[in-house]
Amino acid sequence: MTDGKSGPRWITETLHEEGGLRTSYRADRVLFEEATDHQHLVIFDNPTFGRMMSLDGATQVTEKDEFVYHEMMTHVPVFAHGNVRSLLIIGGGDGGILREAVRHAEIEKITMVEIDPAVTDFSKTHLPMVSAGAFDDPRLDLVFADGAKFVEDEGDGYDVIIVDSTDPVGPGAVLFEESFYRDAKKRLNEGGIIVTQNGVPFLQPAELQSTISKFHRLFRFSGCYLATIPTYVGGPMAMGIGTDDEFVRAVTLECLERRFEAANFPTQYYTPEVHKAAFALPAYIQRLVDAARA
Repeated sequence: MTDGKSGPRWITETLHEEGGLRTSYRADRVLFEEATDHQHLVIFDNPTFGRMMSLDGATQVTEKDEFVYHEMMTHVPVFAHGNVRSLLIIGGGDGGILREAVRHAEIEKITMVEIDPAVTDFSKTHLPMVSAGAFDDPRLDLVFADGAKFVEDEGDGYDVIIVDSTDPVGPGAVLFEESFYRDAKKRLNEGGIIVTQNGVPFLQPAELQSTISKFHRLFRFSGCYLATIPTYVGGPMAMGIGTDDEFVRAVTLECLERRFEAANFPTQYYTPEVHKAAFALPAYIQRLVDAARA
């Protein structure tokens, strides 16, 4: 996409701008761009990463590497738990987490709470390959509401809660507050697990430490695991995890292999071996976690 004078248009990632870092993606075609009531959204095609979605200057999802994030956010807690019947997704309007969740036949109920209906509508239209029809699954209860207010209210319990939020700015900031985590814990069934996205520790150490310190006060086990996602620059991405069931961290490779074989679906990134290895933290990240727990 060009304007005839300045050449191709580049969509700039400004998430780490204060630290002196920008990343730009060439937009060969812009499919949609609009400021909604909640955020600025743009969907475009890039020759390397395929179709991409950016919210408020931060890349949210790309066609080519979304499977890494969505598989690791979903399958790690579900296979670690081993008996998930109900699952809650906070955010995740593109439907990628939902797509991976519906692959688990044993899950009976999936509730998805998205604050902005426009994100889901745009994703269904322009990123249908991400949800892959998951919005039509009969187990889904799709709710358009503030996720923080949803967990604050009385309601059903869940075995796993996945917080697929933006970074802690704008409408996503409330999903990093201790009051939200406390309310979410109240909605967890016994032995339940909460998983959050916590950015790239090399560039966003405070984001990870903030969540770990809050989880440490709320849960018997608090920690994180890692996944390498090409479009999230600066090293591996951290997923925070909190639970009162310490077996989640100690689940054996043999147990994970049995559960994965029984699930009987293919993956592109997740394997039982990757699951176990994801909890082996580089020293600089382990020090961040240890400091947050102190």
